[in-house]
Amino acid sequence: MRLFIIFLTLFSFLPSARAETPFKQALPGYTYQFPRDDFSHNEFRIEWWYYTGNLKDEKDRPFGYQLTFFRVGLGNNTPVDNSSAWKIDHLYFAHMTVSDIQNKKFHFFERINRKGINNAGAASNQLHVWNEDWSLTAKDKSHHLEAIEKGTGLNLQLTPIKNRILHGKDGISKKGSDPGNASHYFSFPRMETTGQVFLNGEAIAVTGTSWMDHEFSSNQLNDNLVGWDWFSIKLDNQAELMLYQLRNKTGGKDPHSSGTLIFSDGKSRHIVDHEFSITTKKFWTSPHTKATYPAEWTLTLPEGVLNITSDFPDQELYDLRSISGSYWEGSISIKGELQGKPVSGKGYAELVGYEKSLKQDLR
Repeated sequence: MRLFIIFLTLFSFLPSARAETPFKQALPGYTYQFPRDDFSHNEFRIEWWYYTGNLKDEKDRPFGYQLTFFRVGLGNNTPVDNSSAWKIDHLYFAHMTVSDIQNKKFHFFERINRKGINNAGAASNQLHVWNEDWSLTAKDKSHHLEAIEKGTGLNLQLTPIKNRILHGKDGISKKGSDPGNASHYFSFPRMETTGQVFLNGEAIAVTGTSWMDHEFSSNQLNDNLVGWDWFSIKLDNQAELMLYQLRNKTGGKDPHSSGTLIFSDGKSRHIVDHEFSITTKKFWTSPHTKATYPAEWTLTLPEGVLNITSDFPDQELYDLRSISGSYWEGSISIKGELQGKPVSGKGYAELVGYEKSLKQDLR
């Protein structure tokens, strides 16, 4: 999943986004159709395509990456007679990171554009999302990611090893009690990955696995939220886990926290809030923003206990123009026990709301 409601802070200085719009809500009864639902859903207000991965070069030097493309619908979704190439009906932005784990170096970049003269967009008839020369495309069953900035970035080919997984109940992932406080949300939890990462102009051949989230909605906001901790985990027994803990204003876990456990045979089960606990074992304070983030956790499920550590603490994207804020998104390692057997694995964590709470002024 990719919650990432924080990017709605962008709307605090876009008056048109506060107006009532006819965008569709994420409600029960939606019927998924693939590959159609891989593409852009302009009838929904917010959407993202989110990729993270854990890679190694031929000498086992480890890397992590994130590439996320966002689409935000602005104002009224009803077609109007405006043929201008510079009209602003959608805003597009993207975040890209590369984690050089051996050297504990974190590189992050962002893009923000309106569609303009085709400098950013998301197609509704094929899987093609772009922001200038950063792009997501697909051919047959494979996804191609390309994003390079100032000699650093990635060029990767991803092929699903497991089928898509629908999160929540029938693909409706709830984040609140009101109608529409939800998203349509699915993932490719394990994708074989080959290609190159680039560091300061050096191309490094890599292999590994990736996780893909695609999520679209119009009003996920739950007024009681201040942030969340989100995890995607790929274990060596070929099981995967997505879990998010929503944090409320009193410091507790919101009851809409949930997740999905995917077994090695591809079957999955929905995890509800009372079935898991996350205990922070260690913290890290950012020298960039002075925010204090969790850096080590113990995750307890009915199926077992997993110990999670960040591969290095300084994986914070800070002072981003596109979201008017900062967040932590980085590579993690896992060891523990699942279904009575020892396991280890890799994954990613996203920590939001530690620098400042979510803005909740939109309806």
